[in-house]
Amino acid sequence: MLASGEEVDSERVLATVLYDASGAAGDVDSLGVVPMRPLGNSGSAHAIFVGDGAIHRGAEGPLRYRSTEHFCAGCIALDEGDFRSASPVASVQLVADFSYGLILKATREMGYPHLIRCWNYFSRINESEHGLERYRHFNIGRARAFDRSGRLRADAAPAASALGTSASATSPGQVVIYFLASKYVPDAIENPRQVSAYHYPSQYGPVSPLFSRATVLSLSPESQAIFVSGTASIVGHQSVHVGDAAAQTVETLQNLEAVVDQANLRAATGTFSVADLRLRAYLRHPSDLPEVQGALFEKLRPDVDVTWLQADICRADLLVEIEGFGLSDTHRTRPC
Repeated sequence: MLASGEEVDSERVLATVLYDASGAAGDVDSLGVVPMRPLGNSGSAHAIFVGDGAIHRGAEGPLRYRSTEHFCAGCIALDEGDFRSASPVASVQLVADFSYGLILKATREMGYPHLIRCWNYFSRINESEHGLERYRHFNIGRARAFDRSGRLRADAAPAASALGTSASATSPGQVVIYFLASKYVPDAIENPRQVSAYHYPSQYGPVSPLFSRATVLSLSPESQAIFVSGTASIVGHQSVHVGDAAAQTVETLQNLEAVVDQANLRAATGTFSVADLRLRAYLRHPSDLPEVQGALFEKLRPDVDVTWLQADICRADLLVEIEGFGLSDTHRTRPC
């Protein structure tokens, strides 16, 4: 369903999302552009949704989507400046409330009622606004939309990531959210090494983040996919190895292993492996790239599929976040 590479059969491409720090517009078939800097030699990177069957393209207000018989990929990008208010509410909270309200309404009406995976990107994620960190404002807005829709079930929350983007001249305050929804019900996976995000204590904000550590989706009787949320150096609910990018990477990989192990306990077909996932790694400081790569390649293998991006992590004391996608082992040779 989702690939980070370029080897996917073009006839199966459902949609792409471009990562480019300049905020440059993508091609006509792109769902959206995330103002985020790829690390390494590439000037841009892509997330590629793939599927089978006829593709329908459409829009619901600012929401753009591409759908097949069973799946829908969509993106919404909004400027915070259009949501300024006189009340002491951060604009990012208002955007999150509006965006998720629209996403939940549109996917339900189109017949894709199950959110499988969401990616949330906005600038200045760790900065304070109206006395509260912007990420915590975002969580309030997202939760309100879910509550209003009647779909606020923590045990069925989608996998998700929330990262801080570059604030450029073309997108100084843009919120970009893209998602995958389905007619199929996903299996939500948690990590025994961590407190579930939706059960975080109040020290992390008045409303807990609403996401599962991973979701597993049956694509057919013989194939399952895993979507691993943004994962970081957190044990229980506390950040660990503060200031040490390499140690945070090792701890993050241990959390990825724990999530995959839980998924394998419930997998109906085959098994998943962290080393075979397509990974996306976000680094707060580009200068940490050699250190993080060294730690990751030592634990996995040098040819592991990783896309490297510069981003602010949702906690100010975290330096690395890694997410992943994969198929059960009987289908790992397939292109996505």
